[in-house]
Amino acid sequence: MKAPATERPTWTVALIGNPNTGKSTLFGALSGVQQRVGNYPGVTVEKKLGQTSHGDQRFTLVDLPGTYSLAPRSPDEMVAVDVLLGRRADTGAPDAVVCVVDADNLERNLYLVSQVLELGRPTIVALTMMDVAQGRGLKIDLERLRRQLGVPVVPVQAHRGTGLEELKKTLAEVSGQPVQVPESPFPSAFQEEVERLGRALEERLGQGPAPPRYLVERLLLDTGGYVEGRVLGADAPGLRAELLAGRARLAEAGYPVPAVEAMARYGWVGRVVEGVVTRPSAPPTFLSDRIDRVLTHRFWGVLVLAGLMLVVFNSVFTWAAVPMGWIDAAIKAMADLVGARLAEGALRSLLVDGVIGGIGSIVVFLPQILILFFFLAILEDCGYLARAAYLMDRLMVGIGLGGKSFIPLLSSFACAIPGVMATRVIEDRRDRLTTILVAPLMSCSARLPVYTMMIGAFIPPSTMLGGWIGLQGMTMFAMYLIGPIVAAVVALLLKRSVFRGAPPPFVMELPPYKWPSPRVVLHRMVDRGWAFLRRAGTIILAVSIVMWAALYYPRPSREQAAPFLAERSRLERERTQVKDAASVAALDAALASLQDRMEGAQKRQSFLGRSGRLIEPLVRPLGWDWRIGSAVIASFPAREVVVATLGVAFDVGPEAAEKDEDGGNRLRDALKAATWPDSGRPLFNIPVALSIMVFFALCAQCVSTLAVIRRETNSWRWPVFSFVYMTTLAYLGALLTYQVGTWIGG
Repeated sequence: MKAPATERPTWTVALIGNPNTGKSTLFGALSGVQQRVGNYPGVTVEKKLGQTSHGDQRFTLVDLPGTYSLAPRSPDEMVAVDVLLGRRADTGAPDAVVCVVDADNLERNLYLVSQVLELGRPTIVALTMMDVAQGRGLKIDLERLRRQLGVPVVPVQAHRGTGLEELKKTLAEVSGQPVQVPESPFPSAFQEEVERLGRALEERLGQGPAPPRYLVERLLLDTGGYVEGRVLGADAPGLRAELLAGRARLAEAGYPVPAVEAMARYGWVGRVVEGVVTRPSAPPTFLSDRIDRVLTHRFWGVLVLAGLMLVVFNSVFTWAAVPMGWIDAAIKAMADLVGARLAEGALRSLLVDGVIGGIGSIVVFLPQILILFFFLAILEDCGYLARAAYLMDRLMVGIGLGGKSFIPLLSSFACAIPGVMATRVIEDRRDRLTTILVAPLMSCSARLPVYTMMIGAFIPPSTMLGGWIGLQGMTMFAMYLIGPIVAAVVALLLKRSVFRGAPPPFVMELPPYKWPSPRVVLHRMVDRGWAFLRRAGTIILAVSIVMWAALYYPRPSREQAAPFLAERSRLERERTQVKDAASVAALDAALASLQDRMEGAQKRQSFLGRSGRLIEPLVRPLGWDWRIGSAVIASFPAREVVVATLGVAFDVGPEAAEKDEDGGNRLRDALKAATWPDSGRPLFNIPVALSIMVFFALCAQCVSTLAVIRRETNSWRWPVFSFVYMTTLAYLGALLTYQVGTWIGG
């Protein structure tokens, strides 16, 4: 809607196009940093809004999901149709539509254009990939294409900024202007059936508004029932017979549904491109074709992919180590600064342990997120990511998923958060949700401290095959192997139950190779990093504060604290009286040990410690006591917290578990010395260590991941489902491991 004359006009512009046509790049080039990302209300489809301007006119850009057709078969395509028809109140009806068309695949892309033109909105065709088309010997007559389409055609190269001003100028000219709907490409028999069905809808729906003509066409063409369920619901039960009768009449007339649409639209496309495209007499062989012979080969392609992924994920760990250390040091310095300025008490503990510690647990993963999405943006922008999905499709189909699930699952080995976020490349809703639900089963880096500590303390360092294979290394490999095996089984069960349905055909255009745009790569990397902080940060901080309160309260009574305070006073007096360095060091160690015991006593009688005692009967079959149970509960915000919590629970302090790279010798000694109070037998052994590792290999102890699942699915249903099924799997896996291990060892 046009603004009053006294205000600067603001128009709503929808961007739509096939996948891999450069639509998102164009959206980013037009809007720059003026973007908002969220979800459409009521659905899991991402909504991206941007702002741009030309002269005194402003434009709100709506980046619609990439689609090959406006024949809705998924929430993404239904959202695109609803936005273009003005059926969504959160965006309103667009004043203009920009169809992004790949010049190198003009005929196929114009299929979508023919559907958009029927909607009666001012339309501009943004022609991308002109350089690629020219490189292949294609010549496109732009003036003739404009005349035969009847709409403006603007060639653009978004990554170079070419054609953007011309596009915005054209938008300013056509936005909000009346347009003439072109003649329908469908035969008269089909149009008569649409009129008949439209009248039947008006009669059956009574007072309610009848669907737009385009949706009536879709109802007639949609034999799968998706549009019928979304548009009609249960309000018009008798219309099913009308639909079937109309389709039967069309079949008798020689226009079977849904094939009639492809025949009609491609016939229209053929007439539009007549005389527009001139092709070389003999198609040339390009370097990209020779590259694809290697990169899409069954053997060599997989080998190259494995090498690339090895480089990517090794870089994620290696490159991120230094900035993660800087962030960790900065967070600790901030905590020390705040702690030094406040008296000991609840406020100091809340700010240092709850707020600053909670923020640190979020920000410390940011370097890994940025590095991972830096590589993914490069691989996507240069055209390789589509080849990787094509290569892995055959393997992923075996568990009910598609090739596009491969990269998100592989990303989850570094961290499940970017893995879950990377599922946005999956168009099919069932495949996307299945991938989201199994991605946290991959062993991320947060599980590594648990594995390292338990393996180093309780798995013997024995070797086999002449020392080439070690038992500790085999155990670590087994822990990383559990996730993919269980994920494959879970994905198969989900696709045969919760997300039952025929697997969608794997349709992916292999885009041309090109040098990645630094601006596009940087924008995607920063965008994903900011999304991680924005989406996960608030919930993680809230949970961290809750966990702090559970560990801090209730405080010990004066009688309970008196023995510790008396001993501390005695040790401090002695320290002021001694002079030699050895005695000072011994007393400092005694004071540190006393502080650890004080913290341990406090944690044991805290709400969290009481919770551990409460669940002890439940975890005893796993070989655990209340201290291990408390550590597991405390690790809900992040799995790696279990190491520090065990240090507190076993009276060695959280820092002792972090002093050495191998997990902390003091904590290992304390765990080895721990016993059951009723029998005096050792608490830890190999079966107990394995049960703890299996539990953390399968559990959902990561509020960050659950928070991102909530944001990505726009519902609490799926994170709750993830937590329940993964916790159940983890408990059963730990139970089986301990019981079988004890039986074998006994």
